[in-house]
Amino acid sequence: MAEKKETKSFILRIDSATMDSLEKWAADEFRSVNGQLQWIINDALKRSGRVKKEK
Repeated sequence: MAEKKETKSFILRIDSATMDSLEKWAADEFRSVNGQLQWIINDALKRSGRVKKEK
């Protein structure tokens, strides 16, 4: 069974046009906005070499 990671909450202020685009992108990929943001952040961290890529 996969290990459950601890999550932390924070508030994000974002302009409405960006939010609209993010909501559409998330819907296109069958994710919630929160899930889409997590995916974007994790992908950016992996690409920058700040976290190890999962095998």
